[in-house]
Amino acid sequence: VQLQASGGGTVQPGESLRLSCAASGRTFSSHGMGWFRQAPETEREFVAAIGRYGDIRSADSAKGRFFISRDNAKKMVYLQMNSLKPEDTAVYYCAADRDGFGRVAGTEYEDWGQGTLVTVSS
Repeated sequence: VQLQASGGGTVQPGESLRLSCAASGRTFSSHGMGWFRQAPETEREFVAAIGRYGDIRSADSAKGRFFISRDNAKKMVYLQMNSLKPEDTAVYYCAADRDGFGRVAGTEYEDWGQGTLVTVSS
């Protein structure tokens, strides 16, 4: 699966952004999809994932603010981010996993998009 993330930008604290991830390939619906992020000089961290059957996992930092969804017909995954904080500043990556469960660990994902930068600053 090839992935292309988009929708990043610069926003002020409290504002919202929606990230999109466009996928190509015939097997999209069988993959769990995840969003990860990496801030400067930090390790990549899990944000949210959605399994092939729609089950969702979210990081504690994302719960109540970030919402992941997928549209299998369009081969798209979205991350709606609300009430953004400066600590959400990072490059956000979408990824497709191996087994469809949408797990937390990045090692479970085999295909990665190129990343889209989100900057939250006043």
